[in-house]
Amino acid sequence: MTHQLVVDLIIVLAAGFIAGLVCKAVRLPTLIGYMVAGLIVGPGGLRWIAEGSGELEHIAELGVFLLLFAIGLEFSLDEMQRLGWRFIVGGGTQMLLVALPVAFGALQIGYGWRAALLLATASAFSSTVLVFRSLAEFGQAAQPHGSRAIGILLFQDAALVPLLLVVPILTGHAERVPAADYLLMMAKSSLFIVGIVALRFANARYGVALVAAYRSLDLIVLFTLASIASITATAYWMGLPPALGAFAAGLVFNGNRWASQIDAIVLPLRESSAAVFFVSLGVLLEPSLIYEHPFTSAGMLGVLIALKALATTVALRLTGLGWRESSGMGMGLAHIGEFALVLVLAGSDAGLVSDDLAKGFLTLAILSLIVAPLLLRVGLRFMRNQTAEGVLAVSAPRSFATSEKAIVIGAGPTGRRIASQLEIQGHDVCVVDLSPLNLNVFSQQGFRTVLGDASERSTLEVAGIAECSLLVLSVTDDMMALRIARAVRAVNRRLWLLVRCRYHSTLPALKNAGADQIVSEELQASNALVDMLAEMATNKTPTLSPDRDAKVR
Repeated sequence: MTHQLVVDLIIVLAAGFIAGLVCKAVRLPTLIGYMVAGLIVGPGGLRWIAEGSGELEHIAELGVFLLLFAIGLEFSLDEMQRLGWRFIVGGGTQMLLVALPVAFGALQIGYGWRAALLLATASAFSSTVLVFRSLAEFGQAAQPHGSRAIGILLFQDAALVPLLLVVPILTGHAERVPAADYLLMMAKSSLFIVGIVALRFANARYGVALVAAYRSLDLIVLFTLASIASITATAYWMGLPPALGAFAAGLVFNGNRWASQIDAIVLPLRESSAAVFFVSLGVLLEPSLIYEHPFTSAGMLGVLIALKALATTVALRLTGLGWRESSGMGMGLAHIGEFALVLVLAGSDAGLVSDDLAKGFLTLAILSLIVAPLLLRVGLRFMRNQTAEGVLAVSAPRSFATSEKAIVIGAGPTGRRIASQLEIQGHDVCVVDLSPLNLNVFSQQGFRTVLGDASERSTLEVAGIAECSLLVLSVTDDMMALRIARAVRAVNRRLWLLVRCRYHSTLPALKNAGADQIVSEELQASNALVDMLAEMATNKTPTLSPDRDAKVR
C-alpha cells in the first residue's frame, strides 16, 4: 500500500511538472495543464494511476487546506466589513439565480425533488481555490471586483455547512438528525468563531512575534503548519468542514505584519500540494461519458457557463460594481467548484443520487474547472480597458506590441500590479528586485525574475535590458530610482522609461536622468485631495456616510 502511494505520488508530481512546462511554453494557465495531466495518467487515459487511490486523495486534501489557508491569510476582513450587506446580497443572489433554474431543469428531466435540490445547490458553487489563485496570479485579488468576487465565493463556502447537514433529511431519514443536533451545531459554530477571534488577537499580539524572535525559518514553518493542523482538526472534531478550519487558520495569521512573510515561506509546500490536488481532479474525469455523448456534454457545459456567468453578473452588479466589471468577473465564476464535488459525493454516499449521476456531474464539474482559468483571463481582458476604481492601467504616449519585452524594477505591491497588468496585455515581463522573498512569489507564478541591484549594469543585462522596449521603475527610494534611471539610460536609450517617485522635488532630476514619464506620489495625492474637497463643496456633503465606498484615485 505504501509502495503504491509513493509510485502514484511520483507519477502525479512528474506529470504536473511536465504539464507546467508545456503550459508556460504555450502561455496557458498551469491549472489547466494539471487537470489534463491527471486525465492522461488516470483510469481514463494511460491507467498509470488506479481508480480510487485513497491515500493520494489525502495528499490532495493537504493542497486544498494550504490554499484555503492562503485565502484566509490574504483576505481583508476590513474589506468584508466594508462590503456589509453586499456580501450577503451578492452571495445569496448568485446561489439562488443558479440553483432555481437547475432545480427546475432537473425536475423536468425526471429527477426527484431531493436529487434535483442537491444538484441545484451543488451547481451554485464555484471554486474559491481556483479563482483566488488565478486572481492572485494576475494581481487582481485585492481589487474591488476581485474582493467582491471572493466575497461571493466565501458566502458559498459558508453555505456548505448547512447544506451538508441537510443531506440526511433529503434521504428521507430526518429522524436521524433531530432539531437538538442543529441547535448543537449552531452552538459549536458560534463557539468556533469566538475561538478564532481570540486566537487571532493572541497570535498577532504574542504568538508570531515570539516565534519570529528566534530568527529560525524552521520554527516559523513548523509553527505555521502546526497551527493549520490544529485548527483544522478542531473544526473536524466539532463537526465542521475541515476546509473551513484551514481558512479560519489563515484568518488567525491575517492582519499582522508577518502575514506576507509567512505566506512566502509556506508557498513552496502550498504550490506542490496544490499541483497534486488539481492533477487528482483530472484523474476523476470520466472521458467515456464525453466520447459517448459529445454534443450533450458540450451543450450542458455551454448552458452551465452561460447560466452561472449571468447569475454572477447580476449578483456583482447588486454589490455596486459596474456592468462591465460584473460581466468580466461573471465569466471568471462560471464553473462548478470543488466544494460542489464534496456535496455530491456526500449525497452519493447517502444514496440520494446514483453513482452514474454522480460521475456525470463530476465530469461536467471538472470540464468547467478546466476552462475556468481561460474564462477568467477573457473576463479580465474584457475589463482591462476600463478605468474602474482601483484598476491600474499602464499607459504611455505611444503604443507597444504585445510581444515586446518589459521590465518591472521593484517587486512591492505597486510593482506586482504593474507586472500583472503587463502580463495580461501579453508582454514578456521580467521582475527585478533586491529581495529574494519578494521575487519568490513572482517566480512561482511564472514570471522571469532577476535578483540584484538594478543600478548595476550586470543586473540589467541579465534582465534583458538590451531587448527591452518598456521599463517601469517602481522603488520607494527616490535616490535609488535616480541611480537606476541613469544606469538604464547608459545601457538602452531607446526604451520607454516610466518612473514612480515619492516627492515632487525629485522630478527635475529624474527628467534629466532620462525618464520619459514620471508619476509623483506627492503630486497625485495632493491633486486627489483637492479634487475631493472640490467635489464635497459642490455636493455640499462635508462627510462621507459610513456605507459609502471610499474613492481611490
